[in-house]
Amino acid sequence: MQRKATFTHLAIFILPALLLICIFVFYPCLRTISLSFFSEGKFSLHNYYEVLKSRDTINLEGFSKGFPLGTLFHNLLWIIIHLPLTTFLGLTLAVYLKNVKGGSIIKSIIFLGMVMPMITGGVMIRFIFDKNIGIVNEFLKLFGFLPKAWTAYPETALFSLIFGSVWLWAGFSMILYSAGLETIPKDLYEAAQIDGASSMKMFFKITIPLLKPITIVIVTMTMLWELKIFDIVYVATMGGPGSASNVLALQMYTYAFKALNFGKSSVVAVFLTIITLAVSIPMARSAGEGR
Repeated sequence: MQRKATFTHLAIFILPALLLICIFVFYPCLRTISLSFFSEGKFSLHNYYEVLKSRDTINLEGFSKGFPLGTLFHNLLWIIIHLPLTTFLGLTLAVYLKNVKGGSIIKSIIFLGMVMPMITGGVMIRFIFDKNIGIVNEFLKLFGFLPKAWTAYPETALFSLIFGSVWLWAGFSMILYSAGLETIPKDLYEAAQIDGASSMKMFFKITIPLLKPITIVIVTMTMLWELKIFDIVYVATMGGPGSASNVLALQMYTYAFKALNFGKSSVVAVFLTIITLAVSIPMARSAGEGR
């Protein structure tokens, strides 16, 4: 009888949360999937065909070509460039600021980019690369380069957003690595010093291997952020010029709220979900095995 009462009380506490999850998570997911498979009230793959048929132009220096779902390539560029930069920069800052006097204050300043709303970050990136008042152009003037509106040209718009957002995310990896460094026993470094190991050897043989679980978390979270990036691109360039800096999440928004084509928007959402799961599930397993 007591066990039955306990189960009843547990159900009373769980049911409201479960109801909210069903309404705001499960139902929208199922509805999105169903919308992607229906066109003009009939079940078909027309929406998938239309999305994959549309060739989004990829504009890079000396290269311009249309690809099916070309915005996915832009997201991949975010991962290829942004991920190693923020991970390496965060690790470097965490290591060098660990024993520096006032290091916690410097970390707090760097972390401001992470706690700042990404909408604000997008506006700042636009000003950083502005032709007249941008700090990038002011710096390049010192070396004789002519000022340029970096976000206004197809060849440079995407790279401006990627490099400009490094400072927004580097604080995340820096804080996690700083926490991970505190868990490494000092005895290991002392023993290595007695054996005559150099600082560089200790870094590669002790620090990096013991920070592997933290690295997996950072890589996973950063890749997910790069796959669903939206606000920075929306504010800074709106995916332009043309579609030079467009990304999957912004394309999904454009289909839904500008073209009012919820079927095609749902297709992009399904693709984005599949890619996200393909990234997060193996990473989660690796993190579990690394413990």
